[in-house]
Amino acid sequence: MPYFSKKYRVVILDLAGHGHSGMTRERYTMAAFGEDVKAVAEAAGIRKAVLIGHSMGGSVIAEAARLMPDRVLGLIGVDTLENIEYPMTQEEFKKMFDPFEKDFQTAGRHFISAMIYPETDQRLREWILGDISSAPKNVALSAMNEMMAQYITGEAAKVFEEIRIPVVTVNGDLWPVNYEANRRHMFSYDAIILKKADHFLMMDRPAEFNRALTKAIKMISAKSVKKKTRTK
Repeated sequence: MPYFSKKYRVVILDLAGHGHSGMTRERYTMAAFGEDVKAVAEAAGIRKAVLIGHSMGGSVIAEAARLMPDRVLGLIGVDTLENIEYPMTQEEFKKMFDPFEKDFQTAGRHFISAMIYPETDQRLREWILGDISSAPKNVALSAMNEMMAQYITGEAAKVFEEIRIPVVTVNGDLWPVNYEANRRHMFSYDAIILKKADHFLMMDRPAEFNRALTKAIKMISAKSVKKKTRTK
């Protein structure tokens, strides 16, 4: 945050069920998280914004942009949105989800371990694993279920057909990016890939990540100007 607050107004929020926010909801849906973002934007008096979201945050900022199209200039996903057409069935999701219901901490550590390169600093690795595996089980399972349901129904792609703004992602290289699939639904899509960077690239490679995010913000700004020019 200090790196970017020198030039931009930076607003960071804890979604419901995360950080210091409340945990009273029965369901933690992407749409409700989008409402959280909108509420904060309104309370902070933000007129124009670039929304940035890591991991599940990619789905959240898409929902937020759908709710406030006139405020959002563009979206930046961080290691997310690799393929919004990802083919997920209910049976496949159940097989993945069941271990979390049986033993959340063990399944969580195993799941997250696969998202971290072996070369990542071991102290950082253990902090990440401990932090995520100690998350409130009901919040984590509900949010995971709601997010993956969007891929099962196809809503993960459809939401972008209602959002006519540029999208850029800053991703590691653990998973391939399907540019064609994303561009079938998004107004525009580009990705910046950090080689040998994992899911937590902003923590493991902060300097390189900050440069990439700066580039992504400039790309969004340039595309937003071109979009305005075309619509005049």
